[in-house]
Amino acid sequence: MNDLSGQVALVTGASSGLGAHFARLLANNGAAVGLAARRLERVEALAAEIREVGGRAVGLALDITQPGTFAAAFDRIEAELGPINILVNNAGVSGEGHVLDLSVETWDETFDVNVRGTFFAAQEAARRMIASGVAEREQARIINIASILSHTVLPGLSAYCASKAAVAMMTRGLAKDLAKHGVAVNAICPGYIETDINAEWFRSEGGRKQISRFPRRRLMDASDLDAALLMLAGPSGAKITGSLLTLDDGQSM
Repeated sequence: MNDLSGQVALVTGASSGLGAHFARLLANNGAAVGLAARRLERVEALAAEIREVGGRAVGLALDITQPGTFAAAFDRIEAELGPINILVNNAGVSGEGHVLDLSVETWDETFDVNVRGTFFAAQEAARRMIASGVAEREQARIINIASILSHTVLPGLSAYCASKAAVAMMTRGLAKDLAKHGVAVNAICPGYIETDINAEWFRSEGGRKQISRFPRRRLMDASDLDAALLMLAGPSGAKITGSLLTLDDGQSM
């Protein structure tokens, strides 16, 4: 059911955290994987790791805030791996700051990465999925990584929450426009998982107090998202589009 043999995926923000986890997951289920991030040495190391166990992978430098570079990145992945039919739009930044202190630069960076970059990566992927014929064969998937903070809010994260709310609505807009072309677009809204972005916070007293207020008093694991990602990426995702899947262990209740 989750066999992705013959499929080609691109994962943005693949140098660590959820992006690296998703890349391994897709590769372990048969997909060839392009790994994109600003930290080239990390994605190249992960690509080598995947190749060492028999997978197909290529790592490349990509700054999601520079849409003008997307065509060259997609060209390289398609030249080395084949036509892309799965995009996991995972790149993101935290955009921390109280509303009274938040700088224009932090606000702009948050939206440049989380919203603008996500949109134009999806646009480039969709154009290629349509041109290559994978969309017509109902194999085209775009999976945006949003957050439970697209529909809940925490102090000091107004920019991040606003950006992820934009990703959620943008997902539905992309799905609407691309439905007739055969491209399925969905978003996963994860709960709190310890990553490079939040690890320091969750080790602090404030972070531990936050965890204590969750209904199950725990963080999630990246593997808790596996079933949803594989469902949306694989054959069973052909008839799912415009959906926002909240997976948060009840944290937003």
